[in-house]
Amino acid sequence: MYLKKLALAGAVSLMGTSAFAACSYENTVPLKSLSAGFEAWKAVTDAMAECGNFQAELDQEFRTKQPAAFEANPSLYHIGGVSNGTITPLLNAGTIRPLDDLVEKYGQNLSPNQLIRVNGQIMAVAMMVNTQHLMYREDIFNDLGLDVPTTWDEVFAAADTIKEAGVVDHAIGATMKSGWNLAQEFVNMYPAFGGAFFNADNTAAVNSDAGLMALETMAKTLEYTDPEVLVSDSTYVQQQFQQGKIAMSNLWASRGGAMDDAAESSVVGKVKMAAAPMAVEGGAPATTLWWDGIVIAANITDEEADAAFRLAMEGMDEEMVKANNEAAIWLVKGYEPGPLAAGAIATATATPAAPPYPSTTQMGLLHTALGNELPAFLTGERDAAATLVAIEEAYTTSAKEAGVLE
Repeated sequence: MYLKKLALAGAVSLMGTSAFAACSYENTVPLKSLSAGFEAWKAVTDAMAECGNFQAELDQEFRTKQPAAFEANPSLYHIGGVSNGTITPLLNAGTIRPLDDLVEKYGQNLSPNQLIRVNGQIMAVAMMVNTQHLMYREDIFNDLGLDVPTTWDEVFAAADTIKEAGVVDHAIGATMKSGWNLAQEFVNMYPAFGGAFFNADNTAAVNSDAGLMALETMAKTLEYTDPEVLVSDSTYVQQQFQQGKIAMSNLWASRGGAMDDAAESSVVGKVKMAAAPMAVEGGAPATTLWWDGIVIAANITDEEADAAFRLAMEGMDEEMVKANNEAAIWLVKGYEPGPLAAGAIATATATPAAPPYPSTTQMGLLHTALGNELPAFLTGERDAAATLVAIEEAYTTSAKEAGVLE
């Protein structure tokens, strides 16, 4: 699936507005879901819950729990919230079911760009697009006479000025929590420097000049972040923004709505969105494009699958979107792009374009190797060259175990 087209299709699905409607039917089959815990998933699962007999588990560690939970027989959950970066283990294990018959029965309001096909079969339904892009405090930039950065060099130049002015605790917030988040920072940066993740024979190719430049940029970021950055995930950075502690971050678009939540944010109206900065002048934004959506477990009864898909369609309908327009860049009818979508749309429409996150077994293995080996570099225990060697060695070991390499 071409993620740039998917993003644009979602961005231009303009409809009218109406009040939020309650569930159109009563669900009588007990159902459970496991998904990420950001605002869009709360909106969708809250809408599902209105139908009754439904329990949602919102957990930022969902990606590590889903494979085993869906492999159980019967599956511990009926509905899974996934992305193009987390669906692969479920596909490889055969623990999610094709949805073609259910889409035909209940998917009349779905658009073609929501249907995620694998080998010709519909295996997921996308509800939104997502990407990491630049969020910045417009008031601070205006007060200090700063232009919005378009490259990482400009980000660091602006950070120097902000740091010297002392107007916030830290100039930059970063999602560099050890493990998946830290690996994703490398995945964003590396192709923006022209790097390819793999050779033609599926061996890793990160031990390169692009790899060294990506690590150098990541290390420089630490000059401007909270010293506890290796425990900093998306929620951590979101809260730093809301509490007025940081001035900018390359953060997920799905976190944008939280900036204007008056119940928990002290910076309502002050955080603006722009395209993800480029690693090199004239290059692609240093980020990746994602979709989020639902899958249905294979190890449940057909009756449960039917009920689960119907419930998911109720949660992902036009009324939900109209009531939660700013919670995501929705691919669902009724979405009206607002100011909080500006950065993601600019990122998705850039030329050259940011790449979609590669949904492959190889990438899953490399992502894990990156998450395990990168902390030693950022703590100074290992230099950049040795870190890239360690990443490739770790990938090679796991790829051989998985049968990807001989």
